[in-house]
Amino acid sequence: MTILDGKKTSKDIKNEIKVEVDKMKANGEKVPHLAAVIVGNDGASLTYVGSKVRACERVGFESTMVRLPNTTSEIELLDTIDELNNNDDIDGFIIQLPLPPQINTQKVLLAVDPDKDVDGFHPTNFGKMALDMSTFIPATPFGILELLDRYGVETKGKHTVVIGRSHIVGRPMSILMGRKGFPGNSTVTLTHSHTKNITQITSQADIIITALGVPGFLKAEMVKDDAVIIDVGITRVPNDSEKGYYITGDVDFENVSKKSSFITPVPGGVGPMTIAMLLKNTLIARERHRKS
Repeated sequence: MTILDGKKTSKDIKNEIKVEVDKMKANGEKVPHLAAVIVGNDGASLTYVGSKVRACERVGFESTMVRLPNTTSEIELLDTIDELNNNDDIDGFIIQLPLPPQINTQKVLLAVDPDKDVDGFHPTNFGKMALDMSTFIPATPFGILELLDRYGVETKGKHTVVIGRSHIVGRPMSILMGRKGFPGNSTVTLTHSHTKNITQITSQADIIITALGVPGFLKAEMVKDDAVIIDVGITRVPNDSEKGYYITGDVDFENVSKKSSFITPVPGGVGPMTIAMLLKNTLIARERHRKS
């Protein structure tokens, strides 16, 4: 059994990006600039955006955090997005979700310029991804592909089962794993809350990608020997520790890991890859803007 170490791999990717940025600086070129918009004071969102800003500093990117109060109206947020769309200094930006209830999330994501949508959520980018065209791949699926690639996990001709159909992970992964090329060329089954006999399906899978957010959902009896397990779930479970919680994934790691050939831990698997690939998308955006 091999651990797909997202912590180490994300560090490698950041080091590679830093080398690219150092070259830009040495040539007197503009370095990539990532902006993040956060509305309100959600603790988890602030922590996440803070880690993105620190990651930018580490690789030598410019970064801007736009903090707006919880009372911000939809129009005010759309005005902010318009400013970022038209700011040539900013290569890419993200809108940290969730947004307060007075704001229509879909409307906001549609307002982002697809050329600056480094989260890969805009329908234009999602459509290009589905058509195998060059585009921004959402950061978490991009991170999963990178892990499979760097660890040489064979995907061609394999049966991949995706659990969960969110627009952020499940659905894009089902498209990407079936595309031509590597990682890809697998036969994909997309399962969800209405899927019947899910154990029957997962027990035939060569690769399982689970993004449900249900702690310990995937049990050893649901997995065949030597399966590849990608755990995207991340849940805080309350306990009596000093922190008051522990973090766990969708997979019963202790038992499933004994049967698997490759497996991602939680934490330290897919999570760290998400920020690394957001940086990679920003670097891609900078390259595109330089050529245009």
